[in-house]
Amino acid sequence: MKIRPSIRIPILAAALSLTGCMSVGPDYQRPAAPTPQRYKELGDWKPIEPRPAASDLAWWTIYNDSKLDELERQVAVSNESLKASEANYRQALELVNEARAGYWPTVSANASGQRARVESSPPGSHFVYNQVNPNLGASWAPDIWGKIRRTVESSRASAQASGADLAAARLSLQTTLATDYFALRIDDELKHLYEETVKAYEATLEITRNQFEAGTAAETDVITAETQLQGEQAQLIGIGVQRAQLEHAIAVLIGKTPDQFSIEPATFSRAVPVVPAGVPSALLERRPDIAAAERAAAAASAQIGVAIAAYFPSISLTGTAGFSGSELSGLFAAANYVWAAGAQASELLFDAGLRSAQVGAARATYDASVASYRQTALSAFQQVEDEIAALRILEQEEEVLKRTVESARQAVQLTIYQYEAGTVAYTAVVTVQAIALADEQNLLTTLGNEFGASVALVSALGGGWNSAMLAEEGATTPAGGAVH
Repeated sequence: MKIRPSIRIPILAAALSLTGCMSVGPDYQRPAAPTPQRYKELGDWKPIEPRPAASDLAWWTIYNDSKLDELERQVAVSNESLKASEANYRQALELVNEARAGYWPTVSANASGQRARVESSPPGSHFVYNQVNPNLGASWAPDIWGKIRRTVESSRASAQASGADLAAARLSLQTTLATDYFALRIDDELKHLYEETVKAYEATLEITRNQFEAGTAAETDVITAETQLQGEQAQLIGIGVQRAQLEHAIAVLIGKTPDQFSIEPATFSRAVPVVPAGVPSALLERRPDIAAAERAAAAASAQIGVAIAAYFPSISLTGTAGFSGSELSGLFAAANYVWAAGAQASELLFDAGLRSAQVGAARATYDASVASYRQTALSAFQQVEDEIAALRILEQEEEVLKRTVESARQAVQLTIYQYEAGTVAYTAVVTVQAIALADEQNLLTTLGNEFGASVALVSALGGGWNSAMLAEEGATTPAGGAVH
């Protein structure tokens, strides 16, 4: 039966309208996450020099260190692990495009030709003919039950999760670099401390030798002073091992081999800035790993709809149009035009519980994703609380150690004067010098821990990242909705 164009157009319009009528499965709602009203460890603590993270994600600029800034900017363009994460993100975006392709018909073109000989009457006679068939074919499975829409929804959410994973990987590498950098600078400070200690012990050794030559000190004092000096000279040499390893680690982080990179020793500011912790609920928007977990839950929710769509009939429309003739000349005349159109529907009647199991598995995957999202949020709050507590306590410890170091330095100077006057034994000098050195080391260790906690807090707060950036990284925001 030939369908007139006036009838075919309404039929096509009706078929198209079917694709927007429904989407089976649950509509995703962001799961609730446990959120405290305030950070427990803040209390009445007033952080020293609080600074907000800089714009454009350059959170490390709060440390006002030009060398750190130079190194951090190389991570984004040179780190090989980050390049791998970026490639995974691009792959996820292409999977969205792949899913969207299901909305549209597939169109193919083909042509065939043959020349044949056919025997005819009377016997021994025959004729030869040509047959040429160029045609176009199209097939389309209208998305009546929303299976394709749910697949696109899942792929889009997965791409956003991949974008958040990329941001988390970038932040992790930046954090690792900053932590290694400050550890290296603490080693520089330790080296300087040991150099100054060696000079001080050399001066003390000279005093004991003078006392020995004057007959007012025993030879054991000289031997003790020499031993003490040699011990610190060994410490000075040994500090180079860890510094070299940190330098090598930083080289790899910025995509270089260790032989291509070095950092000159330098002093750095001992002021430890921290970022304001803000409101706890904002953390759900500021952590890329939380955003990734939430988007993974959204993707899993959409997969429930994909699984449920398997219960409904699948419908496909096909059509071909072309020409068929015996000669190329005149092939495209109206008399040679041929076409065909058809529809097919199929429904699975028995599958031994396969579809039910697939829906159950999809729901279980979603439940697992929700639990993972909530656990990620809980862990994030713990990390913030841990670093706030660490900074608060370490700041107090630093203040005490500063006073202790000052007292120890005075004790060393006074004891040396007393030894020169012959009022105390040399063992008193050795004792106060050892105490002073240990206090200096403890102060530097605490300072290093403060910088580590400061970097960790910035990371725990998302490093200036916000989940709204998911829309910018690849434009994968659901139509009519905001990215969570």
